[in-house]
Order: sequence, then C-alpha cells, then structure tokens
Amino acid sequence: MNSRQLGQARVLVVGDVMLDRYWFSSVERISPEAPVPVALVQREQDRLGGAANVALNAATLGAQTTLLSVVGDDDAGRRLRQLVAGSPIRGLLREVPGLRTTLKLRVVSRQQQLIRMDFESAPDHEVLLELIDRYAQELESHDVVLLSDYGKGGLGHVERMVQLARRRGRQVLVDPKGRDYSRYRGATLITPNRAEFALAAGDWRDDAELLERAQRLREDLQLQALLVTRADEGMSLFTAAGHLHVAAQAKEVFDVSGAGDTVIATLAVMLGAGCDLEQAVRTANRAAGIVVGKLGTASVTPQELWPEQA
Repeated sequence: MNSRQLGQARVLVVGDVMLDRYWFSSVERISPEAPVPVALVQREQDRLGGAANVALNAATLGAQTTLLSVVGDDDAGRRLRQLVAGSPIRGLLREVPGLRTTLKLRVVSRQQQLIRMDFESAPDHEVLLELIDRYAQELESHDVVLLSDYGKGGLGHVERMVQLARRRGRQVLVDPKGRDYSRYRGATLITPNRAEFALAAGDWRDDAELLERAQRLREDLQLQALLVTRADEGMSLFTAAGHLHVAAQAKEVFDVSGAGDTVIATLAVMLGAGCDLEQAVRTANRAAGIVVGKLGTASVTPQELWPEQA
C-alpha cells in the first residue's frame, strides 16, 4: 500500500468528539487530609478524543478526512477546534451555545493513570437535526462513512444517517454503543469490542457459540460484516462467506485507550483505498498492535504499518 493509494480514500467521520486532557505528575507523598496520593502536576497535554481521534487516525494514514460534529462554546470546545485546525483533518465542528464539550481529564504519574474525570452534556434534538442536513451534503464527496458512537448524543439520528449513506452507495462503518444495535441496521460493518458485543448479543462459552451469536446478529441487522475486536485474543470477522480470525500482534500492551478508534479508522481508510475486507482487517489488526504500545489516545503512521516502504 503506497501513499497515493491511501490518499485516494475519502472518509467522512461523524460522531461524538471529545477532548482528552492529560496532567502528567509526580507522586512523592500521601495527603495529610485523606489517604490519597498528592499529585504534583508538571506538564499538561491536550489530545483529540472520541470521533476526533478516529478522524486523526484516518488523516494520519493519509486519507482525505472530514470530521462532522458539535462542540460547546467553552474552553474545551475552543481547544478541540484549535487541535483539529492544526491537524490534516477538514473540520466541520458546529459550536453550540450552552453545550458542554465532552472532556476527559486523566491524571498520570509514572505512566500510570491515577484518576480520570469526565465532564459532558448531550446536545439537544434541534442541533442534531441541523447536522443531518450538512451530513447529506457531505455524502456527495466521500466514499466511506464512519459513525463513531460514544453514547454522548452526537448520533441521535444514526438510523437516518445509515439509510442516507447506503442509498447513495456509500460504505458505512459503525463503532457501536449500548445494548440495542437495531439503530445500525443496514450498515456495511460494525466493530464492537468483546464487552460491547456481549452486552448486545449475550456472552458465549466457546468459539462455536460466538460464531452462532455473531452470524445471527449480522443477519438480523442486515450487515455485510461484523468485526468483534477481542483484545489479546485478536479479531474475529463474520460475513456471509464465513468466519475469519486474526491473532493479536501486540508485542507489549502499554495503553488500550483509543485502540478501537485506530481499528475502525484503519478499516475505513483501507476500504476507501480499494482493499478487500480481509486485507483491511489484517492491516487494522496490525495497527492496533502498534497503538496499544503508546500512552493514551494515539495514531499510527504508514511508516509504522509498512516499515519496508519507509
């Protein structure tokens, strides 16, 4: 896979964006006020999170990437817009007065998280409806649609989004959330992790039962494919043609946050570049093995994926 092929992929990312903020600290003592560590913050860092991290992963691989979402008129929203503007992403972020931009604040010491604090609120119905109109316009200039659902309200009209994209012949990839996957009916591919799949389809005792549950869900939802990411057990792809399992490739697991973003972004870029689904899954699996060796939400470069071409 070369840069020209990757650059032909046109990916539209829609979903819940968030700001990932890291406070890197040192801990040398316990507080005299309560039995908790005292973290002396030495450095701060802001990163794109949620759907914004998905978009960054796609753009880092070289795809023409557009991010469509909403942010609040607050410090986190302005910082998020600033980070998107400084990236290769084409950002379409609607600023909504009164909305609190989702912020995940992590306090880290010696490369270990001490605590994570979340700040968020859901956008109202009218805002999401306005997003649909712009979404319909953007479908004309994109080949692959990636819907990143973090359950924060940014995909309140996901059923309509899937239908609009499929009617225009676009491939639709969904990173799902919750118990009810009927909202994603008709999508090309959904990518739940092990826990998310169990929540929606029920737990399984062995691979035979996993196969049965996955194929039943895929058929019920009229999906072309279902990919279950299984952490250290690799990935399992289910299609009408059968089942493909790819073993995990991580040499060292350092941080799994954002790994799902990397997987679905890589899938979208590879499919947009003209690869078949099996090749896309094998590449996404390799990307996941690389990104879990990095701290926090991160992305993978083409040079890391194909070092022989560097």
